[in-house]
Amino acid sequence: MARIIKSCMQSILKGVNLIMAMVGIAMILYGFWMIRVWQRDMGGSSFDDFNSTAPWFIYTFLGTGITLCLLTCLGHVAADSANGFCLFCYMVIISVLLLVETGIAADVLLNSDWEKDLPEDPTGRFYDFKEFVQSNIDIFQWIGLLIILGQGLSVLSAMAVRAVGPNQCSNYDSDEEFTPARLPLINNHVQQPAYVIGDSPFPNKNEAWNTNK
Repeated sequence: MARIIKSCMQSILKGVNLIMAMVGIAMILYGFWMIRVWQRDMGGSSFDDFNSTAPWFIYTFLGTGITLCLLTCLGHVAADSANGFCLFCYMVIISVLLLVETGIAADVLLNSDWEKDLPEDPTGRFYDFKEFVQSNIDIFQWIGLLIILGQGLSVLSAMAVRAVGPNQCSNYDSDEEFTPARLPLINNHVQQPAYVIGDSPFPNKNEAWNTNK
């Protein structure tokens, strides 16, 4: 029974990891596309202008996608091996990521001038992405909710796999497959007496009566 529960939790954790993997791959592909467009726009500029304008939004987008992909690999390895240390690291990183996402969402919703806190984007991709999100706000709300639920479910699944542990199932299997050796209740080995019974030095009553006769 414990093996079935552990397999189900591992499958759930791997399935939830696919959500972050798809999001990370999509962000990496979009980041490469933004780099290609930015390089095409900067084709007529000098080398000094190319170095002075750092595309922080593109780098942040790519870094976030790569981080999600690496985190997906860590979650897959932790789910497959059920290693306690890997699962603990995975849960800590996901929890920190959830806190960062919650802080960013709270700042965007509560602070009307949140754009002033960010540096100027020389590529213009940030404003294009913001307009794209605003024009499809309903779709992105569902995507954000799916990502948050997936990350929360991944933490719960990792906790369940860590609670079951790699040794629990092996203990149950060993109890079913191997029966402990039982000692007999009665020892069959007969203890030999330490003394030797010889003939009695006194005659039997019957023998004495026959002699007197």
